Amino acid sequence: MPLSDNAAPARYPLAIIGAGALGLHFAARLADVLRVAVIGRDAEHAARLRAGVEVGGQRYCADAFAAAQPPRADWVIVLVKAGDTTAAATIAERMQPLGVLSLQNGLTGDLLRAHCRAPRVDQGITTEGAYRERTAAGERVQPSGAGETLLPPGFEPVAQILAQAGLHARIEPDIARARLAKLLVNVAINPLAALYRVPNGALLEPPYREALDTLVREAWPVLHAEGLALDLDAALARVHAVATATAANRASMLQDVLAGRRTEIDAITGALLQMGARQGRALPTHAAIHRQIKALEPPAAA
Repeated sequence: MPLSDNAAPARYPLAIIGAGALGLHFAARLADVLRVAVIGRDAEHAARLRAGVEVGGQRYCADAFAAAQPPRADWVIVLVKAGDTTAAATIAERMQPLGVLSLQNGLTGDLLRAHCRAPRVDQGITTEGAYRERTAAGERVQPSGAGETLLPPGFEPVAQILAQAGLHARIEPDIARARLAKLLVNVAINPLAALYRVPNGALLEPPYREALDTLVREAWPVLHAEGLALDLDAALARVHAVATATAANRASMLQDVLAGRRTEIDAITGALLQMGARQGRALPTHAAIHRQIKALEPPAAA
């Protein structure tokens, strides 16, 4: 059971599956306005979250549950790594929600829908950032710049909750195009930051700027053919603007490489390569980056 002065509700208004840096950042902000259930990996992980973790300079004691025993919840936000999407979908369905919203990197919405039969299952996007770091006192989660969260139609109650917590959130009627714009940013910034082990802002300076722009120019025809509503100049400007706004951020893929974890390269660059293959377009630079990042990952478990 979660550690709390009050008994856990029969149904939580909102739950978050994924207690990484971004999941805890969202949960701590939302906990100021309502009870939030946080789903950890196992009972030990949930116990640590209930005992408290530093998030943004404040001690946050989560209403945490093990993945094997999730509570019921009205709405579920999925913030696990892309490779854990299928498992998260199974957990989410057991929570009997009104809707399940992915805010993951990459294009994971179809996979989530394939394994979760909730009334509403869809994918939004967020540019909120957070990273985990070790200190002398233990681990802490550090927010790394306010972003915007866009939700698909049908998730108006979730958008309202996020806004009440002070997060910039709104419904985006054309969420498919917004996802393509987010993928454009991700395929340019995430792998390069991980490969060169630099914060996002460094990619705007030599010697990285040329590689950044090359990735945008190579990806643009593929994403434009899929429905990206940006011309090439606007695409370059979008990526540069995000790199500027998140200059101090440690990209999620960089965090994974530094921690020796598997990355989300297959759900990000891999998704772009699949689009290119369907269109008969070669993406040699992205393919090379994909191979380089895969070489940095630990071996797959037997």
